[in-house]
Amino acid sequence: MVKEGLIYNGNEKQVFCTDDPCKVIFRYKDVTTAYHGVKRARFAGKGVLTSQISALLLGYLNRSGVETHFIEMVGEREQLCRKIEIIPLEVVFHNRIAGSLALKLGVEDGFKPANTILDLCYNNDELGDPLINRDQAVALSLASYQELDLMYDIVRRSGKLLTDLLQQAGIELVDAKFEFGRAADTGAIIISDELSPDTCRMWDAETGERLDKDRFRLDLGDVTAAYGTVLEKLKNVL
Repeated sequence: MVKEGLIYNGNEKQVFCTDDPCKVIFRYKDVTTAYHGVKRARFAGKGVLTSQISALLLGYLNRSGVETHFIEMVGEREQLCRKIEIIPLEVVFHNRIAGSLALKLGVEDGFKPANTILDLCYNNDELGDPLINRDQAVALSLASYQELDLMYDIVRRSGKLLTDLLQQAGIELVDAKFEFGRAADTGAIIISDELSPDTCRMWDAETGERLDKDRFRLDLGDVTAAYGTVLEKLKNVL
């Protein structure tokens, strides 16, 4: 597989085309951003950690029968992935209510509800990725009702799989953000982007220590050390 020109240069990742029109290469940067790019920093080696964690989690979902864009690692911070047409929606899976959702609902950060919560967001940086409902998503032609049903089913199944996997590793999955696209090779709706401490809240199951991007958001320090802990714990169970 030959890496060719840069087709996307984001805050934390780059995407390159390849000599296969249905495949791309994702390269993870050492940059970390928060609050829609308002807060930004560089942590040496962070891109290697996020790439490898995401590869483990996406690979696990693939093997469990949930299609993702991930194919294989092609470097310590690069992944070969299926090319997709982006669906500008995010479905966020919540085992606990934390962060901005806790503020919005007026509950204690980390509140444990009796149910699992799914949020639908419009993936639009200029608008701040606002929460929207199904009717609004269809009105904007972002997805059909049938596609939304499929995405919700995928998130419910994936959230359960990842919750159980991380529990085996001694990590509690607090929440996780799932993004989707239509695969260039088959047209199927599949999970895209990444699953890592950048897009999921992960707490140590015994101590409650935050092992995710909240360490950067809340100035807790030791960002790469926390990500390294997640990677080692996952390697022990996979």
